Amino acid sequence: MEVNATRTLLQSVPPVSVTLYYESLCPACRVFITQQLFPTWTMLQDIMTVTLVPYGNAKEISSGNSPFTCQHGEPECRGNLIEACIIHLSKHSAFQIIYCMESAADVLGAAQSCLQLYAPSVSWSSVDSCLTTGLGYKLMHANAAMTRALNPPHTHVPWVTFNGEYSTDYEDKAMSSLFHLVCQLYKGPKPPACTGAQVKLDRSFC
Repeated sequence: MEVNATRTLLQSVPPVSVTLYYESLCPACRVFITQQLFPTWTMLQDIMTVTLVPYGNAKEISSGNSPFTCQHGEPECRGNLIEACIIHLSKHSAFQIIYCMESAADVLGAAQSCLQLYAPSVSWSSVDSCLTTGLGYKLMHANAAMTRALNPPHTHVPWVTFNGEYSTDYEDKAMSSLFHLVCQLYKGPKPPACTGAQVKLDRSFC
């Protein structure tokens, strides 16, 4: 009985919840997604979950054609919108698609081919519909509300929370080796991958 109880206990250990608040065209966000978050998730997805919130330093406005203004201009607003729609429509494949876009030279231009590569069952027309029918703006409004609800409030992006919490200590560790931090934060038995080496990378913000 004790062995079974122990096994059940180990299986019930929650994964480390990593939430990234970011912008589609922010250079620092792109570096974090492509060099830290996606590689770490690829190796540790059994013990971590990733939530992507494309919005960052954008602002909601009540007038004009677009209800949002973005730090890196109108193309970023469109990029955020496309990524919000893709996350909503493609579910399990969303992170691969976002990684594919963010690692491309042309983030927006890569969207359609990245979607086709990682979620062939999701048509581009469904994404286009999300962009044009108002669903996309509803998704962006939800992302805006999530971002505004941050405590402490975000001061830059990428802004990363772990199990809903932000700290400068977490941020420092995440920017130098997210992989090591996720292994450290996981309360269950460490997977074999957690014996891997740390990778030191430059940190920057938008």
